[in-house]
Amino acid sequence: MTKIVNHWIGGKTAEGASGTYGPVTNPATGEVTTKVAFASVDEVDAAVAAAKEAFRTWGQSSLAQRTSVLFKFRALLDAHRDEIAELITAEHGKVHSDALGEVARGLEIVDLACGINVQLKGELSTQVASRVDVASIRQPLGVVAGITPFNFPAMVPMWMFPLAIACGNTFVLKPSEKDPSASVRLAELLAEAGLPEGVFNVVHGDKVAVDRLLEHPDVKAVSFVGSTPIARYIHTTASANGKRVQALGGAKNHMLVLPDADLDAAADAAVSAAYGSAGERCMAISAVVAVGAIGDELVEKIRERAEKIKIGPGDDPASEMGPLITATHRDKVASYVAGAADEGAEVVLDGTGYTVDGHENGHWIGISLLDKVPTTAKAYQDEIFGPVLCVLRADTYEEALDVVNASPYGNGTAIFTRDGGAARRFQLEVEAGMVGVNVPIPVPVGYHSFGGWKDSLFGDHHIYGNDGTHFYTRGKVVTTRWPDPADAPSGVDLGFPRNH
Repeated sequence: MTKIVNHWIGGKTAEGASGTYGPVTNPATGEVTTKVAFASVDEVDAAVAAAKEAFRTWGQSSLAQRTSVLFKFRALLDAHRDEIAELITAEHGKVHSDALGEVARGLEIVDLACGINVQLKGELSTQVASRVDVASIRQPLGVVAGITPFNFPAMVPMWMFPLAIACGNTFVLKPSEKDPSASVRLAELLAEAGLPEGVFNVVHGDKVAVDRLLEHPDVKAVSFVGSTPIARYIHTTASANGKRVQALGGAKNHMLVLPDADLDAAADAAVSAAYGSAGERCMAISAVVAVGAIGDELVEKIRERAEKIKIGPGDDPASEMGPLITATHRDKVASYVAGAADEGAEVVLDGTGYTVDGHENGHWIGISLLDKVPTTAKAYQDEIFGPVLCVLRADTYEEALDVVNASPYGNGTAIFTRDGGAARRFQLEVEAGMVGVNVPIPVPVGYHSFGGWKDSLFGDHHIYGNDGTHFYTRGKVVTTRWPDPADAPSGVDLGFPRNH
């Protein structure tokens, strides 16, 4: 019997009423294992209404009450991390260790939310004028929404909702319809932790659900992670409807390797960053820029390592890389490799046509490595979102930097070098929001914010960290003057010492 994933509204499961369902596939087998209910406008409205009603009390709740729930949720999440990782592997396809890592990175933001009382401290200036004090405070927005991608079905929602609800908001999540089960399990754990009904809601669906959240008058803010075209649409549409928006888009992350770099370390890093999670992450290194005469040696070291990667089902402990999310996406990724030679690239490794014995219907693709890729090639210009690494050549640091800065994307980047001066120049001169020095995937820890530049971010706020707290609250300034008891009308004595 096919499993059905329903919505979570008002603290309980809400069976789909629209009659529309989407298929959820096990990427390792190609088998449809689950149906997910797609929400109608009315069902989205019901989730928003539940969140709005819950905000009446949750928005006024104490910090102690909110963090108490989050501490309990953290303990439950830690206890169930293997279970959640298994749900991720079954629907996304990533190997179990990678799925566990995803849960661990989500836990970082829960940790941050548990200590939200420090970040919500206000400011006070006394005696700015005679008997006048000024205080700055931050207050929740109300109902906020999150629209999240398939590649991190647990982590990216946890980049959003723990901070949002810790700040006193209520939340409506629209997760990817390709792997929805993890989000519902998170909702169940929040309920078990004592989160009041309606504070956290989940609605599944497609463009109908998304557009309703973007236009709903009771949704005050929208957080999004996904591709650049959709991020631009989310930002434009939600902003036009008067909402605060943070929309994180796509990437083409570069890794510069200077002639003085440790090439073995650089090759290890390039392989891990390009092919981990089958390349389906916005912080993957998809372009290596080899500077000077090291290119041939670096490419050979990358090839040697890439050929040893064990590809197989995510639930096989021996597997290091799993399948892609859908057959359609697999075919699109393969098309970039198939057309690379005609566009001037040298195909060092061709992973197209790869299959796994006993799982021939899975969404498999092998490792691909393209060398001497021109910047005009589609494999370089587009975000492929698969296990394809492009190597470009540059004669000088300046030429390599120009390549990076000419990209329309500015999510993450890295430099590998032993030269501190070169690294310092790079971190100041490169046009990207996150920079790694001998670190290939510079995803910041939870108390520093995550976000890119240029076409990798639409909106003014990065996600989580201090930016996350500011995004989910709004400032208020209170100016106060109280009469001095000594100035009370004649005949009333409050026992205040009259010393002036």
